Amino acid sequence: MEKNVLAYFKTQEEAREVLMKLQVLRVAEARIDRVTKYPQESREIQINPVTGNVAGLAELTQDAIGDTHEAGVLMASDPAANGMSMGGSGGVTGRDILLTAIVEDSIHPQVLHLVEQAGGMV
Repeated sequence: MEKNVLAYFKTQEEAREVLMKLQVLRVAEARIDRVTKYPQESREIQINPVTGNVAGLAELTQDAIGDTHEAGVLMASDPAANGMSMGGSGGVTGRDILLTAIVEDSIHPQVLHLVEQAGGMV
């Protein structure tokens, strides 16, 4: 039987340290991702807002592109994008590095201990 582990870290180095130890334990699957406010997709080309070829306000102010028109509207309503609010403009802070692992039942407690030793939070 397998169990999953979702562990949050403050730095990639902390997560990589645990990932290397998990590889020694021969876990079924493990990966590290960053939790962000918006999707990671962004344009590689320069944009000119005068042309009208802009996905939305969030693309101009946050370098974020929504998958749909509705997603673009929601991103544009963020205070960080539109400047219509005091505060609330920050993104995900603190523990924004996610280590996801699938481990055998037998090593699950050991994996949780490794995460806590490295400063992670399950």
